Amino acid sequence: MSVEAELRERLQAALAPVELHIVNESHMHNGHHGSPGTGESHFRVRVVSERFAGLSRIDRHRLVNEAVADLRDRIHALAVKATTPGE
Repeated sequence: MSVEAELRERLQAALAPVELHIVNESHMHNGHHGSPGTGESHFRVRVVSERFAGLSRIDRHRLVNEAVADLRDRIHALAVKATTPGE
């Protein structure tokens, strides 16, 4: 399974998002230090979930990172925007 598919699966299961957008930005980082050259190492995610209600930005990011923690050895960079449906 691709890293992107695994990200999607894990975030869906952990956060039950009403919106989930994942953008693979790995092509913009080819040859950079730390980039494994796999084509699946740099991602930007936008997650809209009720689970974020009442949480700080840091706590929202923690939830996202906890959901994908076992993928971190395959992901060099993960940019996160986490909001509630009303934001």
